[in-house]
Amino acid sequence: MTARSIPLSAQELCQSVRSACAFDPSRLDRVLGVDETRRVVEVQSATPWKALAERLRPDDPRARSVQTTYATIGESLACNAAGPDGRPTVEHVESFTMVTPDGQLRRVDRSGNPALFALVVGGQGLFGALYSVTLRVDSLERALSEAQTPTPVVGSVPTQKTRKLVLLVPQERVDALIAGCRERCAEWRIDLAAVTVRRIRSDQETFLRYAARECAEVSVVLDAGAHLGAEVRLTQLRHSLIDLAIGHGGGFAIACTRDATREQTRACYPQLAGFLAEQRRIDPQQRWVNGWLRHQRNLLEREPCEVRWGA
Repeated sequence: MTARSIPLSAQELCQSVRSACAFDPSRLDRVLGVDETRRVVEVQSATPWKALAERLRPDDPRARSVQTTYATIGESLACNAAGPDGRPTVEHVESFTMVTPDGQLRRVDRSGNPALFALVVGGQGLFGALYSVTLRVDSLERALSEAQTPTPVVGSVPTQKTRKLVLLVPQERVDALIAGCRERCAEWRIDLAAVTVRRIRSDQETFLRYAARECAEVSVVLDAGAHLGAEVRLTQLRHSLIDLAIGHGGGFAIACTRDATREQTRACYPQLAGFLAEQRRIDPQQRWVNGWLRHQRNLLEREPCEVRWGA
């Protein structure tokens, strides 16, 4: 047996966090057990969705072929990603076990630790090391039976370099948003490579929720610029498209869209400043900093500068 294939235990994970030693998160890839009485399954955080499908429904090829936004359960929980039925990951979560930055192993659920539960699900992995997740089997089966395929509206993604922007709008504003995207791409002379649409169900449980009501997720794929000037124009276009979504009563997905301005971010996520404060409180030594956190802090905390254009 290779070292990589040896499962990582909760005790080893605690020791690694306490001593600030690196660990291999890919070793957290086991289905720990299925409780048929309670209708739940516990998996380690790096378990792929496909491995879970194989365990729960080994003779169902449809279960193994369902597309998920992220490959593993832990990644989906960190971003509270919408599943194949459009429901956020939080709806499938019964509880989870994590190692907090002080090295303590904790079991977290809605009733016992509601504040921490709401922060960690959708919390971008910023509150400690996730060891395992307990999922509701009935909820997973419903997601499979109600799975939807994103609807392509414009073209297909070309082979050249592209950039994706994930916008959120009320269902009734989808057509207007797409029409506006076409117009603004034409104005900026940037190709609109592809657009796909899928329904997203509401989330009322997490702190950094991105869909407080049912909406449509509109993924806009733009041809990336070939030089610096083109990249500047592309950034301006992306700001414009986010403004367009806001104007239609929507916003953007903060987990995967870093192009928003400070004003756009504050408009769509007024709770972000409180989220960052909670992260600093729970992790005062800042041991769980990542690129997403650095970007959001810089966006909200840096001093604004005046922009002047020469004649």
